[in-house]
Amino acid sequence: MVTKGSGSSSAAPGGDAMAVVDAYGLVSGWSEGARRLTGWAAEEVTGRPAAELIDGDVPAARRALLAFGDALVTLRYRDGRRQKMALRMCPLWGEDGRRRGLVVSANPNPDERGLGELAFRQASMAMSVFDTGQHYLRMNDWACMVMGQPEAEFRHRYFLDTVEDAEHSRGYLRHMEIVVETGQPVHYESWTRSPSGRRMHAWTTQMWPLRNHAGELVGTGNVSFDSSEQFWARQRLAILNEAAGSIGTKLDVIQTAHELADLVVPRLADFASVDLLESVLQGEEPETVPMDSGVQLRRAAHQSRTPGVPEAAIGLGAADVYPASSPPARALLTGEAVLTRTGDHNLDTWFARHDARSAKLREAEDHDLSLMAVPLVARGTTLGVAVFVRMLTPESPDAFDQYDVSLAEELSSRAAVCVDNARRYTRERTTALALQRSLLPKAMAGQAAVEFASRYLPALSQAGVGGDWFDVIPLSGTRVALVVGDVVGHGIRASVTMGRLRTAVWALADVDLPPDELLTHLDDLVERLAAGDGTGSEEIGATCLYAVYDPVARTCAMASAGHPPPVVLRPDGSVEVIEVAAGPLLGVGGLPFEATDLELPEGSVLALYTDGLVEARDRDDDTGTAALCATLQRSVGSLESACDSVLKELLPDTPADDVALLIARTRALDAEQVAVWNLTDDPALVANARKLATEQLTRWGLEESVFVTELVVSELVTNAIRYGGAPIQLRLIRDRTLICEVSDASSTSPHLRRARTFDEGGRGLLLVAQLTDRWGSRPSGVGKTIWAEQALLPSL
Repeated sequence: MVTKGSGSSSAAPGGDAMAVVDAYGLVSGWSEGARRLTGWAAEEVTGRPAAELIDGDVPAARRALLAFGDALVTLRYRDGRRQKMALRMCPLWGEDGRRRGLVVSANPNPDERGLGELAFRQASMAMSVFDTGQHYLRMNDWACMVMGQPEAEFRHRYFLDTVEDAEHSRGYLRHMEIVVETGQPVHYESWTRSPSGRRMHAWTTQMWPLRNHAGELVGTGNVSFDSSEQFWARQRLAILNEAAGSIGTKLDVIQTAHELADLVVPRLADFASVDLLESVLQGEEPETVPMDSGVQLRRAAHQSRTPGVPEAAIGLGAADVYPASSPPARALLTGEAVLTRTGDHNLDTWFARHDARSAKLREAEDHDLSLMAVPLVARGTTLGVAVFVRMLTPESPDAFDQYDVSLAEELSSRAAVCVDNARRYTRERTTALALQRSLLPKAMAGQAAVEFASRYLPALSQAGVGGDWFDVIPLSGTRVALVVGDVVGHGIRASVTMGRLRTAVWALADVDLPPDELLTHLDDLVERLAAGDGTGSEEIGATCLYAVYDPVARTCAMASAGHPPPVVLRPDGSVEVIEVAAGPLLGVGGLPFEATDLELPEGSVLALYTDGLVEARDRDDDTGTAALCATLQRSVGSLESACDSVLKELLPDTPADDVALLIARTRALDAEQVAVWNLTDDPALVANARKLATEQLTRWGLEESVFVTELVVSELVTNAIRYGGAPIQLRLIRDRTLICEVSDASSTSPHLRRARTFDEGGRGLLLVAQLTDRWGSRPSGVGKTIWAEQALLPSL
């Protein structure tokens, strides 16, 4: 638009929009071009202030025109519209040199006329104009190239008559209709091929309403550009983002390989395979690959766009040897991606030498293929290779490019780290599990106090194998110790610590310490182990429950170091959680342990377990313990079936923590199997003690054991009278072995010593040790008990 200032409306060519403004700011001249542009006739504006034709800050516009000669202002049109326009100013001077007015124009330079048309025609994106009925009115050169025909073939034709009947075409049409209905611009994206080509493209289209000077909507302007690069960039970012959450969901080598193959098909490739070194699948360190004899790899995963994966030349889990010249072997040996396609000598030769691959290639002989072999490298170590294949068809002729290689390398690198983590986890778990199973009891020593069954279930979580353990330790006097413990933490360190604690418990049990004293010594040991670790790692912690059952007295003494309480099922069917004084965890130090004594009738079932049995995310410990009680009450059959029922009822399919379970049913020795005599400290009674023992063995039918037993009784009673003092008690127990026990009031433990030639004593205990299978001493409430055990000859 132009306003030109001259003395009259005829002072300018009819096509120019010009106006003359006098020194008082009144319009004194108005051209025909100004009338056509604004709608105002000359008689309507002449003599009016020019400011009335401007919308906005008039003084600012005037200052800009005077200072710079041009300004961008908003003009008021006669029909009420507002339009921004660039105005130019030229002053009018009088004969006296004074400024008499201004000539203001909005008409472009004649040389610039037609630039808009040139821009439309020569734009590097498809531009078109449709009427309100979605018929073509105009098309630029780029749009004609995309459509494959000149503009004349489309003018006044309905849009849907010029494109394929597809969803994206109907979507394009609907968006143009929305522009007409709402009068608002819209944005539309589609993924399709152009009529002039076969390749798929992403198109981004902007549509806006076209209005005439009267403001009436007369059509739709459209501009579309090929956004395939941006589309693929977004797709790559989306795949990488998804890979962060979908690859490596579990520490499992095979599953990680499947996750990689599932992710890239079909978005990146039509077929994908993941082959790994055998050592990686076994959790071992990858072996050095020879450079000349080919590489043997095992198929871990493959996926295809076609159901059944018909492209696979080998099956899952099968091994194949890749020649050194094949793309997978080259990628594995060089550590760099190999990009190739049919027609490459190495690829064709590899296919031809492999019968199965050659057959697959012949099946697809009508199509070329593009192949990427990408090594799986983590921490500088090559673990295997991923192969991506894209079938090249007239509909999809695009081979892999460097952008695809970069994406595949990124995905393979991510998968390689996850595979290596899974491999390391598998190795550590296998080692820890083997170590732990080697430390757990394989066969329990013979004892008659309890019948028992046990289960150890390692965790299937990513935390690794823990330090749970259990034991059944025979003690003197036909007693038995039941032990369950749990080392804090997981992995090899926990398993090693468990083995050290288990060995310590056996050593302390051999001394026959009461449960509370044994835990006190074990607590001191854990503190010393932590202090001497020297690794700077966190302190060692463990829980333990130690129980001693006596089948003669039918009592059980137990103490706990922060361990879950045991559960007892009594013969009458009642179930009870034993209230054991909860001592501190082993390793805390400085706090006492307290023993709990209870009577257990013959046939009572005692369940000892680690916290992994009753703890779960969806329940608290009390709920888990109640479930254990209910399950035990229902499982009154064999102990083996009771163990299975407990694990089935309380544990999920994938336990989060290790579980150790020990279930024991108590037995009792009949009164006829035990003989007890209280003696005084008179040395003359030693002969009477031998006589009492001989008579009892005769009643039991154990005459063959009389000679040894007399010597043992004589020596032990004599020592008790000489070094211990009253009260003195002699007890014989007939079970699987014959046990002779002598108790006295002294707490001093005896020990073997070598007697010199002329010594009158010192040979008694040596004699006892030589004549019996085992002997030892244990503390009692008022002193000590010395015992000796000898095997019984089998009955004929």
